[in-house]
Amino acid sequence: MEKDIIEQCINELAELYGILPGYWDIFGTWHAITLEAKKAILAAMKLKVGTTEDMEREIHEKRAKTWKSLLEPVYVISEHEQPLSLPLFIPAEEGAEGRISVSCTMEDEQGISHNTLVSGDSLHVSEERIIDGQRYIKVILTDEDRREPGYYTLTVTVRNHIPGAGKLQKNSSVIIAPDTCYLPEDNGERGLWGLAVNLYALRSVRNWGVGDFGDLKGVVESVAGLSGSFIGVNPLHAIPNTNPYGLSPYSPISRLFRNLIYLDIEAIADVADSAAARRAMRSKSLKTALHDLRDAPYLDYERVAAIKTKILGYAFDHFLVEHYGKETARGRDFSKYLENEGEALESFSLYCALRDYFVQSEQVYSWQAWPEAYRDPSGEAVKRYREGHKKEVMFHCYIQWLIDRQLSEVQDLCCSSGMRVGLYHDLAIGAIGGGSDIWLYQDIAGGADVGAPPDDFNPNGQNWGFPALIPEMQKESGYELFIQTLRKNMRHGGALRIDHALGLFRLFWVPSEMSPKQGGYVLQPSIDFLRIIALESQRNKTIVIAEDLGTIDEQFRNMLQQFRMLSYRLFYFERNYPDVSYKLPEHYAPMALCAVTTHDLPTLYGYWDGIDIEVKSRLGIYPDDRAEQQDRMARNRDRGLILAALKTENLLPGGIPDDPALVPRMTPQLCSAIYGYLARTPCRMILVSLDDVIGTMDQQNLPGTVDQHPNWVQKTPLTVEEVIGDERFLHLKEIFRKHPEL
Repeated sequence: MEKDIIEQCINELAELYGILPGYWDIFGTWHAITLEAKKAILAAMKLKVGTTEDMEREIHEKRAKTWKSLLEPVYVISEHEQPLSLPLFIPAEEGAEGRISVSCTMEDEQGISHNTLVSGDSLHVSEERIIDGQRYIKVILTDEDRREPGYYTLTVTVRNHIPGAGKLQKNSSVIIAPDTCYLPEDNGERGLWGLAVNLYALRSVRNWGVGDFGDLKGVVESVAGLSGSFIGVNPLHAIPNTNPYGLSPYSPISRLFRNLIYLDIEAIADVADSAAARRAMRSKSLKTALHDLRDAPYLDYERVAAIKTKILGYAFDHFLVEHYGKETARGRDFSKYLENEGEALESFSLYCALRDYFVQSEQVYSWQAWPEAYRDPSGEAVKRYREGHKKEVMFHCYIQWLIDRQLSEVQDLCCSSGMRVGLYHDLAIGAIGGGSDIWLYQDIAGGADVGAPPDDFNPNGQNWGFPALIPEMQKESGYELFIQTLRKNMRHGGALRIDHALGLFRLFWVPSEMSPKQGGYVLQPSIDFLRIIALESQRNKTIVIAEDLGTIDEQFRNMLQQFRMLSYRLFYFERNYPDVSYKLPEHYAPMALCAVTTHDLPTLYGYWDGIDIEVKSRLGIYPDDRAEQQDRMARNRDRGLILAALKTENLLPGGIPDDPALVPRMTPQLCSAIYGYLARTPCRMILVSLDDVIGTMDQQNLPGTVDQHPNWVQKTPLTVEEVIGDERFLHLKEIFRKHPEL
């Protein structure tokens, strides 16, 4: 009997908190989540599930929470659902409705408020309930004004609900959102095309061993000259810059701020004006170091970051005295930046200063390993550090200001060069547990990581190392972190790719001490998320691309389309399933961005030559010889199918036979033909990989590996200066002419 009660409690709590009972894998097999996993996920949500009594209490509190809260913490409402009707839950004695008065204030983002008063006589009780011996009534508040999309603060005050109980008062966020994301008007032209670059990987004769914003400007000017409309870049998020676990742009310490390695140091006025910086840059040791970094076959993030930080320190010292202290125009611009960024910037910079201190003093990189007193951002130890190290904290604010200004210059150049979109940014799924986002938002971080269940590519499943954010707590915070993350990543760009868009609907939680095979899916507040994305997209005039690859449900994909988010379609996977032949161009989805590959998949040259299969074989990733042989057979089949598809469209280059056995290597002509194939699709955007254009063989990241493969450290085989004069690059203009010859 006790066992049955425990099982019932776990299942009931799991349902209340959005834990799905199981999932279908890519082979159509149902996997039910175990009771043990459900209980572990509930514990990861910070619920008390140790005993039956604990769970029964949690169930009771969850069911009663809305009634006891007066107002929900946040309402996300379509602009077409007006006038607003919001439920209000009031404790009231029987027959007390006539004595109750409710006053409401709705304040907009400019601080302008509108007051209304609802008297007891006009209150309509739509429902009532007795909870813990107390009667609660539900009434509906109606706002007669039609309000523009935006963020509002609702303050409700209730009086005379219970004799002698005083007044009740609560604030709630009201977010009024459009129903669709921003898309530029379709003027009937073929899809906009752009170039995808891994900024860190760019070589040049002038950079400091890693691609920077100066290199990016050169690429922008060249692509604009070829009538390209956008430049896709890897996530620019702040990362640890430590080898080997702190290099992935998809594993940031913060998604709100950016990586200093992308700064073009020589373009910073304070560097040129600082005598100390100039002396350091003239030194033989620095010149030798930069020469070595440029010539090295792989990136050295740690060394680049250390050198740039040192020079930036000299520049900052000069800036403090000559600009910030004297309140010059440059100093005032920095002050304005500090004011606009507010607490988020200062807190991030405080984290960075503390991290620097503990790395140097104790060789610890995660805030969970700091002395306990420093793990609480609002604790006394942290406050004392902030007061005693203002310069160190401001230094990191200064770095983010420089990044913001240089990135702004790149986007301005895109616009002035005639690009219709400009920079196309990439938003990672989450932030690592030891980073600043989780340090600052510990209340909403759960005790489980985000990952993926077992599939054909990863039979053991995946743990991505990002703490899962608790949906209930995100709502309690008014979705503050989610909103700030979108807002900051839409700045200085015209498009934003949201990685793993399935995560807007459900996330796969992997509880601590469990394997991904034991994880389960947790529902997300998807409609709220989609509406907030639409609001920020319209405000920032940012196209949203939802990465919807994999086993995403069709109903979810349809919802993304309804919100006018572009689907993300890859040539490798656009097949006539269950037939594996490639879709003809006219059968591609119009509301989509199409590309050949991504950072996690083989380049076109590597794909054709089977380089990825060779690497996985060498590293022992295949479980057996049969699995490897199946991949080789499938790849040979796919080469033939690609040639057949090109032939159908009369795009097969002259001299290239349609027999894959006679085409052992990818050629520039064949690569161009494949992109010409995409150019014939009705997709709104077409993304060309620089790696494909210049014949790069190895993919940037091999999922499931860390230091076994040179992930995130490979440089382009050509310098930027060589790329922009290369015939293969210049030929892009011909491929994407408005009216290509058929």
